[in-house]
Amino acid sequence: MVEQSVRSHGVVTGGPQQSPRSETLRLPPKAPPTNHGHTTAAWTTTVVVLVGSTAAALGLIVALMWLFWAGMAVALLGVVIGVVLRRLGYGQGGQHTLAKAKAHRGH
Repeated sequence: MVEQSVRSHGVVTGGPQQSPRSETLRLPPKAPPTNHGHTTAAWTTTVVVLVGSTAAALGLIVALMWLFWAGMAVALLGVVIGVVLRRLGYGQGGQHTLAKAKAHRGH
C-alpha cells in the first residue's frame, strides 16, 4: 500500500475557523487493467443480448409471442456466446485480450 498525506483547508463561514486537518489515504499498489471491459467477449455479449431484448420487446408490443420467445432465445444465446468467448481467451485478462493490449500499448 502507498500512503499519502493530504492537508484539507476548509473554510467555515458564520462561525469560528477550523484548523486544517491532515488525512492519510491508502492507495492501491498498482492500477487496474486499462481496457475497462472493452473486450471482444464483452462487446459481442452486449450486442447480441441487446438485439435479442429489442426483438423480445417488439414481440410484446405487437403481440407476437413467437417474436418474443425468439428474442429471448437470442438474448440467452448472447450470454452463452460471451461465456464461450471468455473461456477461449477473449475476455478480461484472456490471452487474446492481453496480446491485443500489448500490440496497442495497453489501449
